[in-house]
Amino acid sequence: MLSILIPIYNYNVFPLVSELHKQCLKCKIDFEILCQDDASNSSLNIFNDKVNSLPNCSFVALTQNLAHRENRNSLAEKAKYNYLLFIDGDSNIISNNFIQNYISNIHDFDVVYGGRLHPEKCPSDNQKLRWKYGRFIEDKNAENRKHTPYQSLLFNNTLINKECFNKVKFDKKMKKYGHDDTQLSYQLSILKSKVNHIDNPIEHGDIDSNSAYLNKTKESLENLILLYEENKIDIQFVKLIRLYAFLKKTKIDFIIRKSYSFFKNLILKNLTGNNPNLLVYNIFKVGHLCTLNKNKTTNFI
Repeated sequence: MLSILIPIYNYNVFPLVSELHKQCLKCKIDFEILCQDDASNSSLNIFNDKVNSLPNCSFVALTQNLAHRENRNSLAEKAKYNYLLFIDGDSNIISNNFIQNYISNIHDFDVVYGGRLHPEKCPSDNQKLRWKYGRFIEDKNAENRKHTPYQSLLFNNTLINKECFNKVKFDKKMKKYGHDDTQLSYQLSILKSKVNHIDNPIEHGDIDSNSAYLNKTKESLENLILLYEENKIDIQFVKLIRLYAFLKKTKIDFIIRKSYSFFKNLILKNLTGNNPNLLVYNIFKVGHLCTLNKNKTTNFI
C-alpha cells in the first residue's frame, strides 16, 4: 500500500515518525516508514535510532553523503509498496487525518500533492526572508495550485505512484542545490502524468537563516541555468527562465547587471536584516541571474 520516505540531514525525526506511525495504524493499512540520514554524523541520530523500535519503521544513518536527490532515489528503491509518500525530515504534521486524507485521494492519479505551510509567526528576525517567501509566495491552497498543476509541485509532502516515479526519478548528475522539484515536475508534465492537488499540508519546521537562504538562492539560480543549458527543462516551464531569455535577447541584462552591482550592498543589507522585503528579494534574484554566464553567449531561442 504505502511507503513513507523521509530523507534526513541533522534533524530529530522521531516525533514526525511517531505521529505518522500512529495515523497509519489508525487507518489499518499496509505501510512502512523508511528514514535515511545523509551522512550528517549528527548527535541527533541518538533520537532517530528510536525509530527502529516502531513496527514497520526503520532508520539508517549513511556513512557516505549521497546529496538530497540521490537520498530520495535511494529510499524509493528500498520501498516495497506501490505508493510513495515523500516527506522531508524537518516537517511537522498538523492534521490528525493527514494519512487518511491521502488514502481518500490515492486512486486515479499518478501524483497527489498536499501542500505546505509555514508557521503563522516567524521564529526569529534572522529567519524572516525564508519565512516570508514561504508564507506569502509558496504557501498556496489546492484551488490555486491547480491552475499550474505541474509548476506547483514540491516534493516535500507528495504522494506518487512508484511506477510513475521510476520513469522520472531525481537527477543524480545535478549536484548543486535547488530546482530538483522543478526538473522532476517538468518530466512529469512531458509524460502527462495525472496530478491532483489537495489541501493536506505539512508545516515547514526548519527555516533557514536569511544569509543561508540567500546562499541557497544563488546556488538554485545557478542550477536553474544549468538545467536549461543542458536541455533538461523547457523555457516555457519556468517564468524566471523566460524573463532571463528576454533580458539576454534584448541586451537589457547588461543594464541590470551594472545596476545590481552598484546597489548590491544595499540589497544584501535589506535581505539579511530584520525586515527583508520580498520585492527586493525578487530584484536580487534577477540581478544575480544576470551576473551568471556574463562572459558566455547562450542561445535561448
